[in-house]
Amino acid sequence: MGEGFIARDITFVNSAGPKSEQAVALRVGADKSVVYRCSVEGYQDSLYTHSKRQFYRDTDITGTVDFIFGNSVVVFQSCNIVARKPLPGQRNFVTAQGRSHPEQNTGISIQKCRITGQSLTYLGRPWKEYSRTVVMQSFLDGSIHPSGWSPWSGSGSFGLKTLFYGEFQNTGPGSSVSGRVKWAGYHPSLTVKEAEGFTVAGFIMGTMWLPSTGVSFDSGLVK
Repeated sequence: MGEGFIARDITFVNSAGPKSEQAVALRVGADKSVVYRCSVEGYQDSLYTHSKRQFYRDTDITGTVDFIFGNSVVVFQSCNIVARKPLPGQRNFVTAQGRSHPEQNTGISIQKCRITGQSLTYLGRPWKEYSRTVVMQSFLDGSIHPSGWSPWSGSGSFGLKTLFYGEFQNTGPGSSVSGRVKWAGYHPSLTVKEAEGFTVAGFIMGTMWLPSTGVSFDSGLVK
């Protein structure tokens, strides 16, 4: 929770296993926090990006259900995001972002990452009504469900008009948006200007505080 927290070259593991429901390996609520060259390993709810400005770089994150969740304003860059094999009958969801009001500046931005899975995987689902997540300039493997995104289980149309989910310049067999969801809040192809709003400079104002940390980062879109 302390401002300016940095984790570097550390592995965080929750060994509870897939049957334990929520089992957080790392919870971060520190403003201007950095997780660099680390590994976060778990199953359901592995990484709780609780609140404030956060930056993850060159980090491996593994899990199954909602394994990156919370209501911070966070950028993941050059990370390896791996959906593990879930329990029988269970589905994988990479993100469950918790923005609950339209004026909150929070959201999850995944840029220049690799998203792969050992089982059928969705990029995210709306934990809260104004859930906001973008996946940009990343590699998506064939485990990604053609629809890309999922409603919250058993909630019908909850948040589908008010959420903001977007994709921009992704590659790989799971990156095609032709079969994606048709929700009012889903944007299959962000404009350059929209995408720039979710970069390190535009989303977490990282150019103001990341240089002093000594970690690598790309401030804008990758050419």
